Amino acid sequence: MLLTPWRGKYHSVTNWQSQTQKALRMLQNDSSFCCCGDGLSLPRVQCPNHPDTILVEDYRAGDMICPECGLVVGDRVIDVGSEWRTFSNEKALKDPSRVGDAQNPLLNGGDLTTMISKGTGAASFDEFGNSKYQNRRTMSSSDRAMLNAFKEISTMADRINLPRNIIDRTNNLFKQVYEQKSLKGRANDAIASACLYIACRQEGVPRTFKEICAVSRISKKEIGRCFKLILKALETSVDLITTGDFMSRFCSNLGLPKQVQMAATFIARKAVELDLVPGRSPISVAAAAIYMASQASAEKKTQKEIGDIAGVADVTIRQSYRLIYPRAAELFPPDFKFDTPVDKLPQL
Repeated sequence: MLLTPWRGKYHSVTNWQSQTQKALRMLQNDSSFCCCGDGLSLPRVQCPNHPDTILVEDYRAGDMICPECGLVVGDRVIDVGSEWRTFSNEKALKDPSRVGDAQNPLLNGGDLTTMISKGTGAASFDEFGNSKYQNRRTMSSSDRAMLNAFKEISTMADRINLPRNIIDRTNNLFKQVYEQKSLKGRANDAIASACLYIACRQEGVPRTFKEICAVSRISKKEIGRCFKLILKALETSVDLITTGDFMSRFCSNLGLPKQVQMAATFIARKAVELDLVPGRSPISVAAAAIYMASQASAEKKTQKEIGDIAGVADVTIRQSYRLIYPRAAELFPPDFKFDTPVDKLPQL
């Protein structure tokens, strides 16, 4: 039902009120409108012959059609769908069917603010040269700092091929630390690097401090300080790292076969059980185990090659290797196929 404005002029307020009340009574008696207790509600479109039938919408013509009798009940229906179609396979990242940037729940207001860029044409400026259109609300300093930190975290994670779930966990950790203001005075880049290190360990894919330093601009000592302060501030903990956490990644980067990887894992675990490497870090023990397993196989690797991948010095590998060499015969798995016998392994 189409409403048209009343013609003529109202000469008094009483006349206008009486005609308004009359129109409302007419609408309430009309079956195409539904009324609630508070007054008039939104119109209900239905077929006069089949009021209980669910109407079918023709998106191309913009019509509402009754499927029983074919009556066009409503026309020129507004399409609330996408502005255009998209054939992209990356809908989660870039979906052109909606305008505007993606919503970020980590920022205040969900990052749904509108920013007006600087004008380039003559119509953007007044006669005094001032811009006609200006931002009434700019991004706050806290949101700007967090947004820059999120970009830095994403850049660091991309450099060492970390998945999206680790980036999300890192962003959440950084937001908690930033809002608590427990690390005031520390650089945001250092906090972001420490949060990335914690997220990797919590997700079960730990990275070494040197690997984080390689993709960050912060020193290892500063990341270590922030790491301890964050654990204390958030009252959280991380699992202890073991030699097995790094073994598969180190062997894969060195191009070693599966047999050598399994032997190195067995050697490192056996050395820890026998307490042959007290006080040594799991990374140095893993590097020494890889060196021993590779020297016993056909795929031999030097200390420098292993040290470059593991991020430890050659002398560190030698020191750990000397501790496990005297009992090398007990460390290898029973089914290992030796290319070099145990008694002919390098003694260093």
